[in-house]
Amino acid sequence: MALIVHKYGGTSMGSTERIKNVARRVAKWHDAGHQIIVVPSAMSGETNRLIGLAKEVMGQPDPRELDMIAATGEQVSVGLLSMALLAIGKKAISYAGWQVPIKTDSAFNKARIQSIDDVKVRRDLDAGKIVIIAGFQGVDVDGNIATLGRGGSDTSAVAIAVAMQALECLIFTDVDGVYTTDPRVVPEARRLKTVTFEEMLELASLGSKVLQIRSVEFAGNYRMPTRVLSSLTDPMIPLEIEANSGTLISFEEDTHMEQAVISGIAFSRDEAKITVLAVPDKPGIAYQILGPIADANIEVDMIIQNQSVEGKTDFTFTVLRNDHAKAMDVLNKSVKAHIGAASIVGDTKVSKVSVVGVGMRSHVGIASQMFRTLSEEGINIQMISTSEIKISVLIDEKYMELAVRALHKTFNLENA
Repeated sequence: MALIVHKYGGTSMGSTERIKNVARRVAKWHDAGHQIIVVPSAMSGETNRLIGLAKEVMGQPDPRELDMIAATGEQVSVGLLSMALLAIGKKAISYAGWQVPIKTDSAFNKARIQSIDDVKVRRDLDAGKIVIIAGFQGVDVDGNIATLGRGGSDTSAVAIAVAMQALECLIFTDVDGVYTTDPRVVPEARRLKTVTFEEMLELASLGSKVLQIRSVEFAGNYRMPTRVLSSLTDPMIPLEIEANSGTLISFEEDTHMEQAVISGIAFSRDEAKITVLAVPDKPGIAYQILGPIADANIEVDMIIQNQSVEGKTDFTFTVLRNDHAKAMDVLNKSVKAHIGAASIVGDTKVSKVSVVGVGMRSHVGIASQMFRTLSEEGINIQMISTSEIKISVLIDEKYMELAVRALHKTFNLENA
């Protein structure tokens, strides 16, 4: 049979009873003849608790020491899951990231995986053991524990699947797959059977929290089929049903020829807009505005520069809402006087809504259909950005849910 990697999120590992259910599910797959590697997250809320303790001791925790603390959440999870498997008669062994080892760079709190040594793990698998590896962490060249950043267990699981040449990476979460949009906003939202890596990457970057962005990038780059499915179902559901449930994230050439033009509607409430008014319209002005923003480690998303009027232009861009105050401070202190801007204004009551689908490459009229729908609902578009498979608009946040529902209906996503 095949080598399969299972990843379980914090909700799936949220109590000892749920951990026992994970053990029963994993044992089912192993009993079917598969070699199994499991990558669990810390128990739900544990990483936040650990970081909170660190901040009580040191307002701005030292990054290296913070990783020492944060990594322990996953180490507890692997030990508990290994014991749960041993208790039901399965051979199992757990490893922290540094014991494999999973080698990373030294960017504490946001490290990147450089290599994974598969010798020890393959020996255990060949001996019939289920191997449980702590996600979210690795070890740098100096032997320091380094974590991959929040949500890093998804990336760990995909990277391990790639390194071990697994058949598939199964991401078990508290939802049963990827939906056309958030069912809490649109009750008619439909679970997708398949979605391409490109579409999933856009959906993840645009606010979908099903998978961490880096894990989707990693899976796409190394062509690792990845399936999102629920861990909250009966752990003894027949394997042949479970193996085909959820949403398979795969390759465009593997999807159905007549798939829907639009796969999903994504949205993000975490947006803020900043406009630098009446700046000189000359070469280098965009850099003079955004350079200090980048130096402050603030990520910029949508950008628009208005047509020049009498040698002046307005320059608008968006940032994450949590970065709005910091960005405004940087601009007012370091940019406004230097470039001669008339004023700088910000707006935190905006949201981004996007339509996503690889079918947009071969179909015309998607943008006009989107804009007509918003117009009919009386929703004004403040900014627009596009890619080959995405159109995003910035709108007043009070219209966000209306926009999502209207677009979902316009593109007939509930029936696709």
